[in-house]
Amino acid sequence: MGDIKSLALAAGLIVSSASVTIAADLPAPAPIVPLRGPIEPAGFYLRGDIGFSNQEVERLDNALYSLAPTANLSRGFDAAPFGGFGIGYKFNSWIRTDLTVEYRARANFKGLDRYVDPTLPTGFGTDEYHGSKSEWVGLANVYFDLGNWWSFTPFVGVGIGTAYNTISNFRDTNITTAGVAYAPSASMWNLAWALHAGVAYDVTPNFAIEFGYRYLALGDARSGDLTTYNGVNLINNPMVFRNLTSHDFKLGFRWLLGGDYAPAPPVAVMRRG
Repeated sequence: MGDIKSLALAAGLIVSSASVTIAADLPAPAPIVPLRGPIEPAGFYLRGDIGFSNQEVERLDNALYSLAPTANLSRGFDAAPFGGFGIGYKFNSWIRTDLTVEYRARANFKGLDRYVDPTLPTGFGTDEYHGSKSEWVGLANVYFDLGNWWSFTPFVGVGIGTAYNTISNFRDTNITTAGVAYAPSASMWNLAWALHAGVAYDVTPNFAIEFGYRYLALGDARSGDLTTYNGVNLINNPMVFRNLTSHDFKLGFRWLLGGDYAPAPPVAVMRRG
């Protein structure tokens, strides 16, 4: 019996020694490193926009209108394309801002006035107007994103800036008197402001497509001084376009340059003692 106990004790000592040796050879457990979470929508971004304008003018104005009562019977612009680019910063999931510059291509204009003229058999005459308008627009915008559902983010926004409006190829045709007047191109700066609404779709965490509507106020525009068909220059007599506005529909693209990362909660590592 004594020999058996001695053999059991020796075997236990050998096993214990081997366990200590194996444990010493094992590498130390790696430190717990928090996993990195999804990209936080914050940082600088680039944007590009294309769209079509639907423009309106409140009224036309001219120095000669003071000589005879005049009524604007019709006036309007054809739709025209525009395109622009900008750079912005997205602060978080709710607020972003950007600076944009865009060129708005020429939109053809047609108008008709009727004025009182007792010398004519009908007692009044008409003026038919033709021309075109284009502009450069620069805006500082701020947007409010209204949450994200299945990668769709509705938003609203406001903008303020400036518009450089140009009237080109303006012509006034008076069929009643067989008269024609024309004006050279002219441009002017104006205060501009905008209201935005739309929805963005996140194609990737760094790339979004926007479908938007914008109400844009462009201020006034004017032609050069009118010159009659026989060469008489009517000095200080431009045709003035008062209170230009536009209902724009846009397709936009935004590229987030990088993005911040939010750490995920640390994962607990279970070890058996």
